[in-house]
Amino acid sequence: MLHKQSITPEDYREAMSRFAGHVHVVTAEFDGVKRGMTATACCSVSDAPPTVLVCINRTNPRNETFFNAGSFAINTLAIDHVPVANAFSGFADMTDEERFSVGAWDTITTGAPTLADARAVFDCRVLELKPMSTHMVVFGQVVGLRLGEHRPALIYLDRKYRDL
Repeated sequence: MLHKQSITPEDYREAMSRFAGHVHVVTAEFDGVKRGMTATACCSVSDAPPTVLVCINRTNPRNETFFNAGSFAINTLAIDHVPVANAFSGFADMTDEERFSVGAWDTITTGAPTLADARAVFDCRVLELKPMSTHMVVFGQVVGLRLGEHRPALIYLDRKYRDL
């Protein structure tokens, strides 16, 4: 059993790997450049008006697309979306263009790429960007919504995909 008062980033990541999270692909487009990434750090903030947040690593220069676009989409994945999650996870050596060739993509309201068969899609206009250490907390008002079929959810726990 590990007990620490001085917490390293590695210790923190190990502890967070034990925290189950629904897998999403967060997407944006700015100046013709599409960007997408997997995320489990997404959650509801309010239902009136409908508002969500996502935490995005701001040390990656490619993520500037998210901070400049003014909109983004949270695409909630099902267990059969493992190939999509793998493409957007950053572990595969794929360009953003190659990533978007996995799955069927369209748009709803803002122009952010949306996964056509996602369990749910939250299409958002950015309300606020809040820097927090290595990440940017991006708050968005949901202005477009699509509810897909009920299928087992794709969960990430113990550094593995699982279904629920």
